Amino acid sequence: MKPELRGDYSRAGPDYAVEQNWAGYSAAEHALYRRLFERQAKLVARYACPEWIDAIARLESAGREIPRFDEVSRRLRAATGWEIVAVPGLIPDDAFFTHLANRRFPVTVWMRRPDEFDYIVEPDVFHDFFGHVPLLFDRVYADHLYEYGKGGLKAMRLDAVKMLARLYWFTIEFGLMRTEGGIRAYGAGLLSSGGELAYCVDDPRPRRLPFELERIMRTEYQIDRYQDAYFVIESFEHLMRETAPDFTPIYARIRNLPALHSP
Repeated sequence: MKPELRGDYSRAGPDYAVEQNWAGYSAAEHALYRRLFERQAKLVARYACPEWIDAIARLESAGREIPRFDEVSRRLRAATGWEIVAVPGLIPDDAFFTHLANRRFPVTVWMRRPDEFDYIVEPDVFHDFFGHVPLLFDRVYADHLYEYGKGGLKAMRLDAVKMLARLYWFTIEFGLMRTEGGIRAYGAGLLSSGGELAYCVDDPRPRRLPFELERIMRTEYQIDRYQDAYFVIESFEHLMRETAPDFTPIYARIRNLPALHSP
C-alpha cells in the first residue's frame, strides 16, 4: 500500500478486511458522524433519487451513531445477499473487485477529524456508509455493483482498469438519474457531499449528459474539485442494460483513442 494512506493496515488480512472495533469509537466521533448525517439528511430529501430515499428509510437508526457493520450486514444479506466488510481505507484494485464480485462492500472504519467536516481527501466511514450502503438494499443497483466487481477482475486481466474506473466514477460515485421530480443524485460522492450535491442538480455551470458508455470510459474526471460534467441515467435498469455487453471489444476499440476532457 502507499505509505501516505491514512488507515491502519497493520491488522488487515490478505483481503484487507479488519475488525470494525465499534466499541473503539469515541463519543466525539459518534457526535461528528451524527452532525454530518443531520446536515446531509436535509439535502438528500431534495436532491437524492427516490431509490436512495426509500433505502435509507430501512436504516432508521443510522443517523444516531456510527453504524455497527454486523447489524447492517444481517439486514443486507436478507434483502439482496450483500454484506459490509470493514477495511482500513483504500484497498488495491484486486481486493476491491474481489469483494464486490462476492457481494461484499468495503467500508472504511476510521472517522474524519472535525476540521475535515466539509472536505476529506480519502473516503472515511461516513462517506462509505452514508453514500454507498443504502443503495445496496436496492436489488437492481446491488446486482449492477456485483457485475461491476466481476468486470473489474476481468479488466485487470485486460489491462483496462483505468477505463473501467471512469465508469465507476461517473456512476457509482458521481452519477445522476432522471426522475419524475427532475434530475437527482445517486452517486455516493454526491450524496455524502455538503456542497456538490446541490451543485450537481441546481447549478447551471456543469453539463448533464446522457449516459454513453464509451464516452464515459474515455472521459477524465476531477478528484480535487466539483465535476464539470455529469452523466445521467434513466433508471438503474437502464444502467444495467447499458453495461450488460461484453466490454472486451469496447476496450480494444477505445484503448488508443485520446482521453476526453470535461468542458
